[in-house]
Amino acid sequence: MASLASFDVSTGADLQEVDNAVNQATKEVAQRYDFKDSKAQIAFERAKAALTLVADDDFRMKALLDILQTKLIRRGVPVKNLQIGPVTPAAGDTVRREITLTQGLSADTAKAIVRAIKDRKFKKVQAAIQGAEVRVQAPSKDELQAVIALLRGQDFGVELRFGNYRG
Repeated sequence: MASLASFDVSTGADLQEVDNAVNQATKEVAQRYDFKDSKAQIAFERAKAALTLVADDDFRMKALLDILQTKLIRRGVPVKNLQIGPVTPAAGDTVRREITLTQGLSADTAKAIVRAIKDRKFKKVQAAIQGAEVRVQAPSKDELQAVIALLRGQDFGVELRFGNYRG
C-alpha cells in the first residue's frame, strides 16, 4: 500500500517575536517627541497571548497602534491574527485598547478549511480536524501542493501556516 503524505494547517504567532516587537515599540514611544510626557504604554501578557495599549487620547492610541503594527510586521508576526478591540475610557483620563492574538484555528475556521478542500473534490485527499489544526493527507505530493495553493488563494480571516510536512 502506498504511504500517505501529509501536512498540518495551523495558525499562530511566535510569542517571543511578539515580545521583541513590544519591546522595540516601547523604546520608540519613549524616544518620540509626540509621546513626550504622555502615559502611553504597551503591556504584553504572554500566558493569555493578549496586548493592552494605554494612551492619553484617541490620536495617540492610533499612533501607538500604528507603531506596534509596524514593529510586528518587521518581526514577521502576522497582523491578520490580531483581534483588535474597541477603544474604551480608562482611569486617569486615558483610553485603553485590548488586542488578542489568535493562537490556533477556531472550530468554525477549521470547518471552513475542510469544506473548501472537500468542495474542490481533490482525488483521494483527506482533511481532518485535530484540535486547533487541520491535518491534510493524500498519496500524491502534487495533490498536497494543489491543496496548499488553494488554501493560500482564499481568505479565512487568519494567516495560515503550513507545517509538519511528511512525505
